[in-house]
Amino acid sequence: MRALSSPNALKGVLTAQAAAAALARGLRSAGVEAEELPVADGGDGTADVLAGVLGGEWHTARVSDPLGRPVDARWLVLPERVAVVESAEAIGLKLLAEGELDPLRASSRGFGELILAALSRGAAELILCLGGVATVDGGAGLREVVDSFPVPTRVARDVVAPLLGPRGAAYAYGPQKGATRDQVVELEERLAAMPDLEPYASLAGAGAAGGLGAACAALGAQLVDGGELVLDALDFDARIRDVDLVVTGEGTVDATTAEGKAPAAVVRACRRAGVRCVAFGGRVVEQLDGVPTYALSGRPEAAEEDLVALGAALGGALVGLA
Repeated sequence: MRALSSPNALKGVLTAQAAAAALARGLRSAGVEAEELPVADGGDGTADVLAGVLGGEWHTARVSDPLGRPVDARWLVLPERVAVVESAEAIGLKLLAEGELDPLRASSRGFGELILAALSRGAAELILCLGGVATVDGGAGLREVVDSFPVPTRVARDVVAPLLGPRGAAYAYGPQKGATRDQVVELEERLAAMPDLEPYASLAGAGAAGGLGAACAALGAQLVDGGELVLDALDFDARIRDVDLVVTGEGTVDATTAEGKAPAAVVRACRRAGVRCVAFGGRVVEQLDGVPTYALSGRPEAAEEDLVALGAALGGALVGLA
């Protein structure tokens, strides 16, 4: 019996690679042949997932963090000079201490600087990964340094949020970046007052990364489903042929999981191929449609142990079906 261990990261707890290894360890303990193929959806960690399968070369540049301080940020160059640039590397929440969160001040300029660094090293194509940022500036900082994309550019979005409204950049995601109720209103007003973004405000993913989705579209980029982009790059459809089970999941499974996250893309691929798939979440707020969805203990410190146990249980059930 063969299984594919294909989780997304459990944000802030386990990388996708570590989660895949734990699941595979459990599956193997039950006598199942398990392959590790972690996935991503355009959020932070996407470049690591692509590098693990496709290889590539890492580069580093000194850019501005969300508060304008110098920080060394990485980007990945895949074969054929395709540069994968993650917004979180330059302007990520991970770069700020809890007391430093300041969405009214935080700027996306460093992301623009990182893109320019990739272009200066000869990138022939860009894949921009949006997610995990500390900014809600509608890409104003980015557009201070980037006025167009001179090469084909795809934006891997992990949410379908529009720019404005209750599900948009300010109201849905501003509080995660430290915005108070009054600040959310001010951020919304700022975004609504940006005429360059207005034609793109309703695009799926326009509100991703504090409005960077809309900003990149305004500069000529194509917004695409990040999960589908990654699976295509990994040749996922070919890898699930002759597999008896695919296991996927992420830290929290909720309504947003079905709207652009990697596990939903995995489920769709398995459904097309007629391959059995199950999902897990560190927390399960809403089941993924059409697949069994298992909740872990919810204790971050036990996540790895939980995944080993889940893999063993799923492997045992699979062997029992043989």
